Amino acid sequence: MTNSIRETTVSRGFLVIGSNTTENHPVLGSMIKKEVINNGKKLIVVDPRKIELSKYADYYFAINPGTNIAILNGFMHVLLKEGLYDKNYVETRCEGFEALSKTLEKYTPEYVAEICGIDNPEDIVSAARLMAGLKPMALYYSMGITQFVSGVNGVKSTANLQMLLGNMGVEGGGVNPLRGQNNVQGACDMGCLPNVYTAYQPVTSEDNKAKFEAAWGVSGLSTKPGLTLLEMFNQAIAGNVKAMYTMGENPVGSDPNQHHIIEALEALEFFVAQDIFLTETAKYADVVFPACAFLEKEGSVSNTERRVQLMHKVLQPQGEVRDDWWIVMQIANRMGAKWNYTKAEDIFEEIRNVTPSYAGITYDRAEWNLLQWPCPNVDHPGTQYLHKEKFSRGLGLFTPIEYTPPAEGTDSEYPMILTTGRILDHFHTGTMTRNSKVLDENVPEGYVELNPNDAENFNIKNGELVSVSSRRGSIRIKARVTAKTKPNVVFIPFHFFEACANVLTIDALDPLCKIPEYKVCSSRIEKIQP
Repeated sequence: MTNSIRETTVSRGFLVIGSNTTENHPVLGSMIKKEVINNGKKLIVVDPRKIELSKYADYYFAINPGTNIAILNGFMHVLLKEGLYDKNYVETRCEGFEALSKTLEKYTPEYVAEICGIDNPEDIVSAARLMAGLKPMALYYSMGITQFVSGVNGVKSTANLQMLLGNMGVEGGGVNPLRGQNNVQGACDMGCLPNVYTAYQPVTSEDNKAKFEAAWGVSGLSTKPGLTLLEMFNQAIAGNVKAMYTMGENPVGSDPNQHHIIEALEALEFFVAQDIFLTETAKYADVVFPACAFLEKEGSVSNTERRVQLMHKVLQPQGEVRDDWWIVMQIANRMGAKWNYTKAEDIFEEIRNVTPSYAGITYDRAEWNLLQWPCPNVDHPGTQYLHKEKFSRGLGLFTPIEYTPPAEGTDSEYPMILTTGRILDHFHTGTMTRNSKVLDENVPEGYVELNPNDAENFNIKNGELVSVSSRRGSIRIKARVTAKTKPNVVFIPFHFFEACANVLTIDALDPLCKIPEYKVCSSRIEKIQP
């Protein structure tokens, strides 16, 4: 996030695109609702499903799944055509405007409405005019922007729009991705990506190689980026990855094309799983390490707004449960390392020494202060919002982005579009929430949402058992007839292993960041005859 959660009170309006905020990020979702309902803030929502926030929106666009770039280009087309963009900001703080303008010429409201399945093109014009009058306006997005083969371009398009409006580097504005778990941001900050060290320092840099070799007392660190998650599984099937170690991850439930993932795990010579429950993935492991849950350990998390927060042990671990870092240290030392960490804070001190953006954050400061990176020294107050006076590259770069369709289109055999996501009561693959009696009683089983028109066409009644199929597999699941979904679109929450949505999803990847296209694939739905 370029900005902070607490800035909702400063924002004059919000654009929420590809984020079911009240269900997936309910604290922030409630803050947005409060500002809209109680303080008259303006709200524009773009989402294929009629999510809760759409009820409070000044404009709601029920776009076809996978058409985010088209509608963002449509908004920008109007801003340029009517001269509503922030000319001074564009001239003084950005570059690449001419190339962007040329690309946007064809994205007329009529053209965009046809791509996106929007009934009234004039709403695109009206919403763009509204955005131009909101200074500042915050843009929030989540995996409904990123989980496509065009995910990187979708993110760049959000930045294009906010720079065009002059909403970057200002309090209450910004481009704000909402992280799906409490420490996803922290994991990325720590270098849990195949091409960077901590704080996104590239592994390809010889200087970075030397820096980390000196810090860790090793030699021979590679300057070649590693494999992404799905690339690892592909290489396991090819026989090039022999062993794998997962920690707090359940790819059998969470990754696309489930049969492919299981094939990869079975192809490994050795597989280790480290988790708090025996997940569907852990059942394939040769060795399982029982790890501490969050209430049983010390440490820190870095949340969606770049804020570093401490965790404190509330419960003593039971049985043979151990800290994640302790387990890893024991294995490393048996392989020849000489690590001697005694507590989580020791590791955090090392993080500070090799991570410039964390250098000024200490346990004591994080305990008593709201600290957001970058925080380069102990006298620095942390950074509430990014790009205040200039971008990290100097000028903000407009990137001309063309709309490209999803990897898999519908046809006569698979005429429906399937999209997936989370619901309020459950989280991710249900590893924790489905072990909660209350939450599991609230929503005990999976379901497929389909529009009443489709239900009538297929002679399907609410609650009936149906078959949902794609080119990768088929599942049996109960139907939920609702106007939340558009005609010809079905939605399945992916928390339920016994009706696993990821049996169906496609493993097509964004060519740059390699994220899978979870949010759209072709499918068919059939009534199961008694």
